[in-house]
Amino acid sequence: MMSPTVEEAFNQHLNTELFSANLYLSMSAHLTTQNLKGMAYWLRVQAHEEQAHVTKFFNFLLDRGGRIKISQIPAPQTEWGSAQEAFQHAYQHECEVSAQINELVNVTIAESDHAASAFLQWFVTEQVEEEAAALTIAEKLKLAGNHAGALFIIDNELGMRTTETTSET
Repeated sequence: MMSPTVEEAFNQHLNTELFSANLYLSMSAHLTTQNLKGMAYWLRVQAHEEQAHVTKFFNFLLDRGGRIKISQIPAPQTEWGSAQEAFQHAYQHECEVSAQINELVNVTIAESDHAASAFLQWFVTEQVEEEAAALTIAEKLKLAGNHAGALFIIDNELGMRTTETTSET
């Protein structure tokens, strides 16, 4: 059984993961309107990964006798000035999620919840990959600037992402 403190913290993070999925869907929609369909596809795959994270937290909470508390999810931003700006935003968001995961680990240690702490170790590792992927793309787009050929190559590369790939960019 989970302590009320861990249960509340996990529920808050479950809702953060829901927001993340919505954010990446919003980015995908925006980049689709910019005819950057490979980048949009990459972000849709990312949104699916975030939904999988929700499921992991959902199942863990239930397996430990916790209650699920879905809260109102804020609407994400809907427009960005450039693809580079969108991926820079994605990188910043992943850094925030990493900080939240780290705080969750601290909570589980303070509550002596070793099962929850062990569960979170997968997310600690995952966040390293998430940050690296978003930063790599943002940096490539920064280097590309407004050069159409470079954007085309990056867009094409990102459109080849598979659902099993997290950070091969």
